[in-house]
Amino acid sequence: MASTAPYRARNFALEIVALVAAIVFIFPIYLLVTISLKERSTWSRNPMSPPLEPYWGNFQEAWKQAYLSDALLSSIVVVTLSLIILVTVGAFGAYFLARCRPRMGYVLYIFFLLAMILPFQLGLLPLYQLMRDVQLLGTPFSLVIFYCGYQLPFTIFLYTGYIRALPRAYDEAAKIDGATDMQTFLHVIFPMIRPVTGTVIILNCVFIWNDFMTPLLYLQGSRWATIPVAVAAFVDQEITDWGIVFAALLIGIAPVMALFAVLQRRMMEGFAGGLKA
Repeated sequence: MASTAPYRARNFALEIVALVAAIVFIFPIYLLVTISLKERSTWSRNPMSPPLEPYWGNFQEAWKQAYLSDALLSSIVVVTLSLIILVTVGAFGAYFLARCRPRMGYVLYIFFLLAMILPFQLGLLPLYQLMRDVQLLGTPFSLVIFYCGYQLPFTIFLYTGYIRALPRAYDEAAKIDGATDMQTFLHVIFPMIRPVTGTVIILNCVFIWNDFMTPLLYLQGSRWATIPVAVAAFVDQEITDWGIVFAALLIGIAPVMALFAVLQRRMMEGFAGGLKA
């Protein structure tokens, strides 16, 4: 019994720390939801109380006044195109790195790791000038090109660690059956890396969806403002009515939260598989 006492005490302390951390992280979300579901006269008196009679007018006003429908469409277009390219190119590139000759694969892998160290701000202005010269500035494609170039090393890093953990026997068995390298990847390897694909989708989606600086610079003056830019502009206009502002913020983060809720299990499996490598 004495040997288990320190273990139980340590577990209890960790549970307390985890509980406090959960409260710290949940409290802003609770405040966001609570105030967004109250009328101004209600939340100004007691902002912490739960909304017993939810008021949905804040969401209607935020949707209309902040032009969130256009911003939501713009963000969805940018995120979807970026994810398609990142998953396709990243998975193919990682498969090559994981299965090519060890020395070549190691050198290329180090190259991608070094690319991850560079801050993305270094490429903002040079790419801005390039997009302006090729007349892509102010379009979603400028953001897609930037995000794919910046996030591709990280995506390849995640995929490579997971694919290296897969036995080469799968590749050899497919080749014995007459499959080409492309067929082996598409029909054997890619279905097996779905967990890490969920991780890639979530992490890249969160980064691209929440990025504020790049859309503000690349889409300035265009009709393709993304959710963070549209919400920031709306906050400057409606800073006195926090119910509408919080409703706009909640609309902005809802798609990412929904995606995480759907893919969180695959995300954990992807991290676990990468660590095994």
